[in-house]
Amino acid sequence: MMVDMATLDDVRALALGLPGVIEQVDGHRGGASWRTPAGAFAWERRPSGRDLEQLAALGREWPDAVVVGLRTDGQQVKQALLETYPGAFFTIPHFDGYPAVLVRLDAIDPLLLREVVTDAWLLKVGKRTANEWLAAHPSPAG
Repeated sequence: MMVDMATLDDVRALALGLPGVIEQVDGHRGGASWRTPAGAFAWERRPSGRDLEQLAALGREWPDAVVVGLRTDGQQVKQALLETYPGAFFTIPHFDGYPAVLVRLDAIDPLLLREVVTDAWLLKVGKRTANEWLAAHPSPAG
């Protein structure tokens, strides 16, 4: 059974479906980002020349896929995502010490994508908005 591949439009729809989110285009890299007044929580991430050089030095390559960056709730959550879903999440030297992961949209389950986009948004929205949204959208896990 073939799983549908996530797209940048899926990320856009998920992000813009959350309260208080706006989309901006980064003038530096040209990619879209989704943010609240407190800052970006998801962004399209293309590799820089430096990224490619650093990965090559590590014997790695940038994936041939659309990639987005997502904020994480600290280094432990970042590490857990990288270890639990190594096909979908990765990091690069530029992100060392930074609470964010990179996501291969061609390798992530749509339900997991929804979860991590929502978790990233919750980090960048006010407590009241977060609590209201969580109360209206109880977790299926209980």
